Amino acid sequence: SQKIINMLQELKTVEERYRQVVSLLSDPTVTSNVQKIKELARERAELEPLVKKYEEFKKVEKELAESSSILSEADSDPELKHLAEAELESLKSKKEALEKELKLMLLPKNPNDEKNVILEIRAGAGGDEASLFAQDLLRMYTRYAEQKGWKWELMDVSYSPIGGIKEAIVNIQGKKVYSWLKYESGVHRVQRVPKTEAAGRIHTSTATVAVLPEAEEIDLKIDPKDLKIEAFGASGPGGQNVNRNYTAIRITHKPSGLVVSCQDEKSQHRNKERALKILRTRLVDIAQSEQHSRISQDRKRQVGSGERSEKIRTYNFPQSRVTDHRLNENFYDIEAIMDGDLDEIIEKLVVYFQTRALEENRSEEIANQPVEF
Repeated sequence: SQKIINMLQELKTVEERYRQVVSLLSDPTVTSNVQKIKELARERAELEPLVKKYEEFKKVEKELAESSSILSEADSDPELKHLAEAELESLKSKKEALEKELKLMLLPKNPNDEKNVILEIRAGAGGDEASLFAQDLLRMYTRYAEQKGWKWELMDVSYSPIGGIKEAIVNIQGKKVYSWLKYESGVHRVQRVPKTEAAGRIHTSTATVAVLPEAEEIDLKIDPKDLKIEAFGASGPGGQNVNRNYTAIRITHKPSGLVVSCQDEKSQHRNKERALKILRTRLVDIAQSEQHSRISQDRKRQVGSGERSEKIRTYNFPQSRVTDHRLNENFYDIEAIMDGDLDEIIEKLVVYFQTRALEENRSEEIANQPVEF
């Protein structure tokens, strides 16, 4: 079909570019330019998995042609014909599976996928129990980060009177962190008997999670004149003042009205650095959200992308069950999940959203086909 022809043409172009990049990396005129070498090495790393998969696809195509040839010459030998037919079926299945993988790999990449993230967790409806649940989510994500070999740093935290958290902001750094965590944004709901409930009734409360790709200075320049920076004394659990040296920092971005506070470090300079990082990330996120909103209005439909207002997951403790509402699927062993064992859920979400994007692409191709009268 034309779609397969287009895909193969695209793969051929990718392969040619990969060979060109590999050649440039050993070119003496390029090796003296450190920045160029970095860019080319990054491009090679991005293209290599696709090229390897394409080589696998071409090998299967070649084997298919050979098996078809044996089959056409196997009339006199029934046993050889039977073997060739079995081999042909197996190769056809392999080719179909590789075609599907290649289509997914050719989907446009999210430019933020390689980035580190600023993860924000806030207690929602449910009072003290919501703050305890927010604390559980914080532990879940930091344990998951440790399992993935990522570094994490608590940038700011605001405690509730009973020791839960009203809000926590974590910086998570590592390989492709955003690509793994981007579908976690949304409302998380818990159903359990709270520690604060004497009567033993099951209570429902919520917490919201926002996963923002960390913005670098190159992503957004902030004019210092647009900032109001204030120092204040940090407070700990229960609201007591833990620092009389006014090391906590509050930054107000005058044009947007955004306010960011940071008090977790003992150094005013470190708190200012962290607050600026959070502010820059939130400003870039607002700009991108506005752009996505305009695009979705233009297209008259919204591709599911884990909108933060959506209830995405329910953690039901009495039944030891976690339900992801986008997958419409239950996962058991809630203790392991709360201890950071999230890979199964996240891997299924990646496949789910990739498949949706593939269907979206297919619908667009059909819509863009010329109408014949």
